[in-house]
Amino acid sequence: MWNVSLPPWEFVVRASIVYVALLLLLRFTGKRQVGQLSPFDLVLLLIISNGVQNAMNGGDSSVTGGLILAGTLVGLNWLVSAAMLRSKKAEAFLEGRPIVLVHHGHVDPKALRQAQMTIHELHAALRAEGMIGPDEVLIAFLENNGKVTVVPKHKPSPA
Repeated sequence: MWNVSLPPWEFVVRASIVYVALLLLLRFTGKRQVGQLSPFDLVLLLIISNGVQNAMNGGDSSVTGGLILAGTLVGLNWLVSAAMLRSKKAEAFLEGRPIVLVHHGHVDPKALRQAQMTIHELHAALRAEGMIGPDEVLIAFLENNGKVTVVPKHKPSPA
């Protein structure tokens, strides 16, 4: 239960490699993957977590190995968060920048492709914000967290 089959440094190295690889992989799959998980996205994340488990633990199922892995992952996450707080370049690389999807009522098809968003998903996001269509929108952003922020062309009149 407590005896590890690998040296502790190997757990740290394995966890670090998998963490960085997954961070980059998920970063480049698009903002929607994090902010608006569909059932397919959730299944993918669950399968990925199962698939990389052995890459991290090297077949070791000890409590000690699991604690070393957990500590390493939490530490790496803290380091990445600290790097993003200290460096705008790190933040831009790891989290990206908001994408302008609609500007003065015109949908930007290139931005939709970059965001991996369909026109139907954009319309649904606009409706969720009370807009009938893009023509009512001054500007709409896909934020880093996957949420669509909409600024209407005309302020709604007070009720």
